[in-house]
Amino acid sequence: MTDAPAALLPVALRAAEIASDLVCTRVPGLLTAKGDRDMASEVDYAVERAVRDYLKERTPDIPVLGEEEGITGDTTGELLWAIDPVDGTANFVRSIPLCGISIGLIQRGRPVVGVIDLPFLGTRYHAAQHTGAYLGVRRIQASMTTDLKDAIVAIGDYAVGEGAEAKNRQRIALTERLAANVQRVRMLGSAAIDLAWVAEGKLDASITLSNKPWDTAAGVIIAREAGAAITDTEGMEHSLRSSTTIAITRALETDMVSLIKV
Repeated sequence: MTDAPAALLPVALRAAEIASDLVCTRVPGLLTAKGDRDMASEVDYAVERAVRDYLKERTPDIPVLGEEEGITGDTTGELLWAIDPVDGTANFVRSIPLCGISIGLIQRGRPVVGVIDLPFLGTRYHAAQHTGAYLGVRRIQASMTTDLKDAIVAIGDYAVGEGAEAKNRQRIALTERLAANVQRVRMLGSAAIDLAWVAEGKLDASITLSNKPWDTAAGVIIAREAGAAITDTEGMEHSLRSSTTIAITRALETDMVSLIKV
C-alpha cells in the first residue's frame, strides 16, 4: 500500500463501481427500522458489506467506518475509510433517483479522497487532495454566484428521533430566513448530492445541520477541491469534530454564514 493517500483514489473508484452495480440491479427488499422514521434496506447492508470486503482486500491496514455496521479494523493508524452505502435511503425505497453512494478516505480527521456515485443519474464525482474535483473526466468548480438573491441553497432533511422537535424549530427558522433572502431553497434528501452539486455549481450552498463522516467525508473533499468554502454554522473551518457541515461558493461565504448564525 502506498503512503500517499491520493494514490488510493482508484481503490475508491472501483469500490463505487461495485456499489453502483448492486444498487442498480437489486430491489430495496425488506426494510429494517433504525429508530423513529429511519430505516435501512437490504441493499444498504449488501452494498456496505461488498464495499467493506473489497476495501479490506485492497487496503487491509485501513479501518472502515460504515453507516450500517459501524467501524471495523485497527483504528490506531492515521487513515480511515468512511462509507455510506445508500445516502438517501428514503428516496431509494420510493424509486426517487436522488440517492447516492459516498466513499471517503480520512487522514488525521480531514477527508483527502472522495467518490460520490449517483447510480440512477449516471454520474460519478471524485476528488483527491490537491488534484481538483471531477465529474467523470471533466474538472468541475463551484459556482461564481455573488449575490444571495441569486443563490440556490439546499438544506438537509428535517430531524427525526429524539430531540427532533427542538432541532426542527431551528431548521424551520433557518428555512424561513433562507426563503426571505435567497432565490430558491431545496431539500433533496441526500447530503452526498447536496455537496456534489455545490462542487459542480448546480447549487450555491448546502447546509447540513449534522456531520456524520459517512454522509460528509467524500462530499467535503470534492466540494473543497472544486473551490467551495467548507465551514460549520459559526463560520469556523470544518473538521470531523464540527457539529454541522456547510459548503458555500466563496463569494457568498460571509453573507451565508451571517444568515445561518442569526
